[in-house]
Order: sequence, then structure tokens, then C-alpha cells
Amino acid sequence: MGHHSVNTTPPVATAPDRAARFVTTHTLLTLDARHPFVAKSLIDAQDMHRTVMSGFVGWVDGSSEARSQMGVLSTWTIDLRQARLSLVVQSGVPGDWDRLPRAALAEKPHTLTIDRTLRVGDRIDFRTVVNPVHSRPPAPGSPGKTRSTRVAHNRPEHVKGWFARRLQPAGTPAIAPDGVTRIGADADIDRLALRMLPKVSSPAPHAGLRIARAEIKGTLTVTDPQVLVAALTRGIGHARAYSCGLILVR
Repeated sequence: MGHHSVNTTPPVATAPDRAARFVTTHTLLTLDARHPFVAKSLIDAQDMHRTVMSGFVGWVDGSSEARSQMGVLSTWTIDLRQARLSLVVQSGVPGDWDRLPRAALAEKPHTLTIDRTLRVGDRIDFRTVVNPVHSRPPAPGSPGKTRSTRVAHNRPEHVKGWFARRLQPAGTPAIAPDGVTRIGADADIDRLALRMLPKVSSPAPHAGLRIARAEIKGTLTVTDPQVLVAALTRGIGHARAYSCGLILVR
């Protein structure tokens, strides 16, 4: 038996890409949706961003990259009948939620450390809320420096296509031929549950901010653990500052 265990050790040492470790912190904030502080976050996406970031004051100076440096991602769901906002915040550093008004909290913040080893072939249930947009190139005849515009997918089948381009079947590279970053996992697209969510927006000074959202749920099969850990750590797609792109896995 001892001899057998010696034989199984070298492949692990020589092929670390068969497995990768994902370490992060998750905090569940259960907030009272009737409290003015929370109500403001619900109607203003910029305010929700501020609520999330209020847990991380002092870790980095006020750089524009603060959120990504600290690995902060978030996602939320609202139960209007119970008037409960459930906000999940993922971060590479611990959050301090003492700045939230005590009366806004329906329950004490619940924090747990995620430490998980993912292996090729693992099947994991996931849920994510994404901002499914594609770039539309400038119209023919536009001035030279005209940028392409981001256009939201509004139909479930188009969102499924958006997500399918990010899947990584076994043996395919982490960057797709069209430049899209894949997620280190594959899935049966036809078995995913997909729901279009209400857009979130922000009044002045971010009056143009309107973020399309879709929820995707299903099962992923791990094909490239290190790439998947990167996707879990950094999130996917655009609008990550506005509670999109966090992949929650069970």
C-alpha cells in the first residue's frame, strides 16, 4: 500500500495543471430593503457599488483599479415580499462592514473562507449574473477614431450564445480564436437555466449608465482548473463594478 502511494505522487508534482486551488472570502449581507440606505442602492447602481466598496476602505489608495486589486466582486438578489436584499461579496481581503448603518442590516454579516481544490473532470453547480454585451463596429464611413459601441443582448438565446463563447471544451486554449477569454470549464448549453433580469441604472452624474443583466444557472465540468480559478477570482464579462460577472459555485 505504501509503495502504491509513492507511485501516485509524481504526476501531481509534474502536472500541477490537473488541479488548482481557489481561495477567497465570501460575505453574505442580508439587508432590509425598506431602509433608505438600502433602497438607494436598489435604485442607483453607483450607490450599490459604493455600498459594496464601503467594506474595503483603507486597503488601497483611491486608485481606479482598487476593486480589481482587492478582488472585489458581488452579486445580489431581492425578495420584494420579504423586503430582503441578499448581497454576496467576494474579496481577496477581508471586508469590514461596520460602516453599514446597523438598522439597515436584517441579520449580522456572515463571512466564510472558501478554500477549494478544483480538478479536471469535476462537475460543479454554478450561478452567475452577467452583463451580456457585444461590440458593434462603427458604421461604414464613420470618422477614423470612432469607437465600436457596446450593445446588450436582450434575448435569452443570444445570452446563451454569449456564454457559450466563454466555455472551454477539453483541449481548447484559454483564449478563443476571436480573443474572448474562456473560463476553464465546459457545460451543456441546452441544460442551462437562463433568466433575463431587470436592467440597473444610475441617475446623474452617471445618467448614461444602464446595465443589462441575465442570470445563468447550471453545471460546469472543469477542463482547465487554473483558468477556471482565474475566472472565479476575476469574474467574467463587463460591469463587474456593478454586481455582474461573479460566478458562484457549489
